[in-house]
Amino acid sequence: MVKRFFKKVRSAWAAVALLSVEMLLIIVLFLVSLLSFAFLIRRVIVLQNTGFDESVFRFLRSYVTETNNKIMLALTFMGTHNFLIPANLLLIAYFLFIRKHRWYSIKVPAIALTSLGLMFGLKYLFGRPRPDVPLLFEAEGLSFPSGHALFSVTFYGLLVYLVYKGIENRSLRWALIIFLVVLMILIGFSRVYLRVHYATDVIAGFCVGFMWLAFAIWLLNRMERYSRREIDPVVKTDAAA
Repeated sequence: MVKRFFKKVRSAWAAVALLSVEMLLIIVLFLVSLLSFAFLIRRVIVLQNTGFDESVFRFLRSYVTETNNKIMLALTFMGTHNFLIPANLLLIAYFLFIRKHRWYSIKVPAIALTSLGLMFGLKYLFGRPRPDVPLLFEAEGLSFPSGHALFSVTFYGLLVYLVYKGIENRSLRWALIIFLVVLMILIGFSRVYLRVHYATDVIAGFCVGFMWLAFAIWLLNRMERYSRREIDPVVKTDAAA
């Protein structure tokens, strides 16, 4: 019995050792995001506990100024479809026509479009209304999870992944990664400041965004490897014939 147990442990460790650091990070990110999202569903949707959200609104009330309003409006714009659609199209064009990287030009719209469908599905499923008294404008639709937070993760988070994979200069790479991560957080924060989302909506949006981004990167990378291994050689052979 003991020998069998240790044999299973050794087999498990051997399987972990075969995983790349990138794959381990993707797995950890997915699991942490999934557990956090499940916790938020229980707290906010099942138990209807809004104490944390109300505390955050009370805390932010003293920081509302004209200058901060303008900054938050600018930040929230960077998570809207008016900004992200052109940004996605530019990124697709960059990989398709400049870098000549077909798979990256597929990954960008695939992640963006599936994120959109996921957001609408989850909002409809949970049906949480938005805050009653917005600060500057009234937003349409349901509240949980935040679409701005979700899209900021799937777009800017994808940029983080591309920067990490594509930029060799270490200082530049980490400077860009830090900038993009801070931008993601600030976009989510702007939604709470403007009182068009509860804080838990934004955290949930981040969780879903990270979860979906991790899954999409894993799936699309597997599809890319399969294509290069099984399909591309056949296409090249047929073209040569």
